[in-house]
Amino acid sequence: MDSDPLTVRPDASVEDVARALGENDLHSVPVIEEDGTVVGIVTENDLVIGDDEGDLHIPAYVELFGGLIFLEPFRRFEQRMKKAVAATAAQMMTADPRTVGPDDDVDEAARVIVETGHNWLPVVQDGRLAGVISRADVVRARAAGQ
Repeated sequence: MDSDPLTVRPDASVEDVARALGENDLHSVPVIEEDGTVVGIVTENDLVIGDDEGDLHIPAYVELFGGLIFLEPFRRFEQRMKKAVAATAAQMMTADPRTVGPDDDVDEAARVIVETGHNWLPVVQDGRLAGVISRADVVRARAAGQ
């Protein structure tokens, strides 16, 4: 576990978050309040809109009785649009990320890492960031027989 990870505040600009990830060769960063409370994470995926999503097309719809009926989930469009126009970490982050505690075993951390698809997880104790655990940390721990 890295007990002193790079973090950003919710009001950090998108540019500052991107710079922090790039300069530190990170794939994601925890977003924490001043008191250390984890409020979210920003990943590379939050910063990049793929080619198939780049046009931010409005979902297909039909007009019926003066209203719109969307033929695909409008929520996904809303999420992409929100991230595309985000100016701060709070606007682009994944809020309330999955976390593990410092006393959780390696198998629990591995399970949550796989479920979330992230390369690391915040480790939270008493609501505050205690560190981050990565896939590599899990592999090392398993190799050591933990």
